[in-house]
Amino acid sequence: MSAVATPARSLTVVQLIPGLDSGGAERSALEIARALVKAGHQSVVISAGGRMVPQLEAEGSRHIVLDVGRKSLSTLMKMGELRRLLRELKPDIVHARSRLPAWMAWWAIKGLKPKPHFVTTVHGLNSPGRYSAILLRGERVIAVSQTLRDFMLSHYPWLEPARVRVIPRGIDPDAFPYGHRPDDMWRKAFFAEFPALAGAPLLTLPGRGTRLKGHHDAVELLSELKRRGIDARLLLLGVIEPGRDAYIEELRQLIRARGLESQVVLTPPRSDVRDIYAISSLVLQLSNKPESFGRTVIEALSLCRPVLGYAHGGVGELLAELYPAGRVPVADRERLVERAAELLRVAPPIPMLQSYRLTDMQQATLALYDELTA
Repeated sequence: MSAVATPARSLTVVQLIPGLDSGGAERSALEIARALVKAGHQSVVISAGGRMVPQLEAEGSRHIVLDVGRKSLSTLMKMGELRRLLRELKPDIVHARSRLPAWMAWWAIKGLKPKPHFVTTVHGLNSPGRYSAILLRGERVIAVSQTLRDFMLSHYPWLEPARVRVIPRGIDPDAFPYGHRPDDMWRKAFFAEFPALAGAPLLTLPGRGTRLKGHHDAVELLSELKRRGIDARLLLLGVIEPGRDAYIEELRQLIRARGLESQVVLTPPRSDVRDIYAISSLVLQLSNKPESFGRTVIEALSLCRPVLGYAHGGVGELLAELYPAGRVPVADRERLVERAAELLRVAPPIPMLQSYRLTDMQQATLALYDELTA
């Protein structure tokens, strides 16, 4: 079934984003670009480039290299080039997904005739202030969660609620199929690579190598489970990144101090996250700073895997709606251990996901474009 209906007329939509290497905002830009092309619209993305560009172009969008996201005075020198590009492209919609690109777009479209409609998406809980406020200047402002909408309205009293639309990010259920189990070949290769993870329930905490993701809490959780006689393993998935050596060593020291060297594995980012989630007894979301959404929660639940996370931000919002048994108060390590033990013993059933699907996000965004250009 097609994700979008055939358009009454073809639109030209330009999305601006700093780069296309990785991240939720970048992935959303590709997903909307794909939906635009499928619906018969013209899709253009302007960024400094990155590893996602070949996929973007293979799916029918045009990519223009222009660094609109570097926090440098030299970026402002590119304003004239951006205005020239927009004058040539004659877009119906200019959609900015980050603060500096939004400032660039805001000034570049001034004086253009016809003037394109300006749309923004707020992907994160940015520090309130004048610099961040540019993302609230769109004719329509997309918030990726109700948590984020509430945050914006509470910090910017001048923001008209009618301009803000909650369009959560979504996942493709075909990419994270309900009840998926990896094949024997993958399992054999995985446990051959990481033999320490075999033989006991697996706890997986996905997240880049930053203290905010709660790696220390995950290690302490495993330590306390061990003290209570509950055997488990811990995978810190994606924590090893360039430039994070000091933080990784800090984690390794904590692991050694707790006597967990044989039970914890740290890895760089991997492409087989679906299979890793599928063999996990618990997927952890322990960020000590509230996040705007929580795609990992949706991915794991779509696979029918339990999620245990702190009840704040977008993660708390999703768990409250979809898996209340997985919510614990922020930084309450005692409750975290108790709930982990309960879920490892008997996890409540997880129904098939009926919301937060990729097509829902694509359809809602294209409908917003249609609304502005009708």
